[in-house]
Amino acid sequence: MEQLPPLTSTLLYLDNVQVSFDGYRALRGLSLALEPGEMRAIIGPNGAGKTTMMDVITGKTRPDDGEVLFEGQLDLTTLDEAAIAELGIGRKFQKPTVFESHTVDDNILLALKAPRGALATLFGAAPSRERERIDEILETTRLTAHRHRMAADLSHGQKQWLEIGMLLAQDPKLLLVDEPVAGMTDAETAATAELLRRIARDHSVVVVEHDMSFVRDLGVKVTVLHEGAVLAEGPLDQVSADERVIEVYLGR
Repeated sequence: MEQLPPLTSTLLYLDNVQVSFDGYRALRGLSLALEPGEMRAIIGPNGAGKTTMMDVITGKTRPDDGEVLFEGQLDLTTLDEAAIAELGIGRKFQKPTVFESHTVDDNILLALKAPRGALATLFGAAPSRERERIDEILETTRLTAHRHRMAADLSHGQKQWLEIGMLLAQDPKLLLVDEPVAGMTDAETAATAELLRRIARDHSVVVVEHDMSFVRDLGVKVTVLHEGAVLAEGPLDQVSADERVIEVYLGR
């Protein structure tokens, strides 16, 4: 069967996405386009639709209407969560979920060996190629010196980095990261911005965040959501000066 050409050159394309829960309209015509290799920050007040947007992209929520395309031709609205994970879309939730009774090293190894979207319990000596990949991920996430520590003994920030490392082990094309610096120290927050900028060299990344200084450190295009739709989009300085953004979000 001949493969159809992509409908769009974007990596992720949402058009007029609508989602309602018991009469409450969580997304009201949300449209968004993410280019390959782009990192985007998503901001907005509570209830703006940020989490629902992530749920739609990962297949947790099926939209009532609208298009959600991945790599220009894959209709995510027809796929379940496992199939979407297999395509290379990884999600990190706000609260880190790591295997606390295992070492940092073994957490990454588990993620490497697991099928995307599910962690299989596979232990044993890792082949040399896997060891090299684990070393790379630990170096990227600043956890090399902690590789033999139990995950339970890490700081909150280090657990967040470990979970990001576990996502990287799956080599996703797109990472969705939800409030990665909530509860972090200033030093951890700055290190996380540097970590995500480094990851964005080889992956597309969507970051949902409330911390404006962190968003400024990312130095990327910002999308402001309000009441389930895009209110403003552009560099942080531009959207921060938008009277509508100040009124509904920044001025509070």
